Amino acid sequence: LDALRRQTYPAIEVLLVDNASSDDSQALVTRSYPEVRLLALSENRGFAGAVNAGIRAAQGEIVALLNNDTEADPRWVAELTRALALHPDAGSAASKIRLFEPRDTFHSAGDSYRTDGLPANRGVWQKDVGQFDRQEYVFGGCGGAVAYRRAMLDQVGLLDERLFFNCE
Repeated sequence: LDALRRQTYPAIEVLLVDNASSDDSQALVTRSYPEVRLLALSENRGFAGAVNAGIRAAQGEIVALLNNDTEADPRWVAELTRALALHPDAGSAASKIRLFEPRDTFHSAGDSYRTDGLPANRGVWQKDVGQFDRQEYVFGGCGGAVAYRRAMLDQVGLLDERLFFNCE
């Protein structure tokens, strides 16, 4: 949430979907982040269910997902928005995601699709030496840091809630 406060994009709506947590995170958000709209779910709906609840509640034409274990670069929202503006045919924009330790190593540079039917993270475990610094079309973005056009979601539908966490 601190990283979202530092975004350079002029106006963002921050919506935190709490997936029925049992700790004091809701009180922390309410107390320390008054600009954040809290959507508290009464039950754990899994990743897809929580994301869909957030998408339904969000008001923007572009909806970005950001996991709570990530730290967004200050230009994250601006760059995703710019990429979508430059590519009006794209329904989403993927982020480069690097590990916290070591910071120069990728978790994902967009998703790919393997021949066995499973998704895979492009560039996973590779050192970032600029090989993914260009804009290019990819199969999809990692749900931990991605932006979607609402118009695309309205057309194709939201995430399949039968997928509680990952590739069930």
